[in-house]
Amino acid sequence: MKVVVALDFSDISLNALDFAVALAEKKDGEIILVHVIEAVFDFASQASVALESMHADAEKLMKKSIVERKNTGLKFRSVIKEGTASISISKLATEVGATLIVMGTQGSSGILKSLMGSTTINLIKEATVPTLVVPAESDPSFIQKVAIAMEFADDETDFIEWVIGLSKRWESGLEFVHVQTGLENNVDQKISELVKFMETNYPKTPTKIHKFYAKTAVEGLDQYLEENENVVLVMSHHHKNVWDQILSRSQTMKMIFHSKVPILVMP
Repeated sequence: MKVVVALDFSDISLNALDFAVALAEKKDGEIILVHVIEAVFDFASQASVALESMHADAEKLMKKSIVERKNTGLKFRSVIKEGTASISISKLATEVGATLIVMGTQGSSGILKSLMGSTTINLIKEATVPTLVVPAESDPSFIQKVAIAMEFADDETDFIEWVIGLSKRWESGLEFVHVQTGLENNVDQKISELVKFMETNYPKTPTKIHKFYAKTAVEGLDQYLEENENVVLVMSHHHKNVWDQILSRSQTMKMIFHSKVPILVMP
């Protein structure tokens, strides 16, 4: 597993690094630390001096972060970029053939707030690699299972198989969650087809499916997460119902719980 970790040396990003290390340690892995310098200066002379200082500071902190985790047995390397963080991180992950991008975020309450922040949203939009968003309060030792949010779209099978492989690597349980927001057609039939798919292709993997009724997809997922905080929630970037609500500026922030779970976004 090759994991790119976005690092700005804050406690939040260092917690995300420790989260990535804990997951990568499950099997042999490589951690690539990337720090992006985003700076605007009025004069070229200012830029030259400031950038040199920023690079020196970043290199020093990179080395410190790696030394502190040298006993993990993982391979580490570091990269310092200049530019827009979301674009630079996404491009690097593609270039190195990363399995996963991990970045920290200031989790607050609910899915909406845990994904707030321009860099997080922009990275999710840009990335062609699965991106794990880790709230500040997340503890990898607390994670016991992976839950896949389902809309029963035609393109979900491929990422389901990828996530199943990841859950096995992480030695975690697997669950599925579907939120019914209206009079959807053939939901029970689609659930039966999912069960059959799992029994045929992954007979040794127990299949547990949760179905919630809610006004919106986000509210339904919040209901699930209120009862299941020891989970990594997986959503596809193509889950239009969820992302329309998350990215909509008019979406109110009426959350009924305070969940702080990592969210894995599939491109």
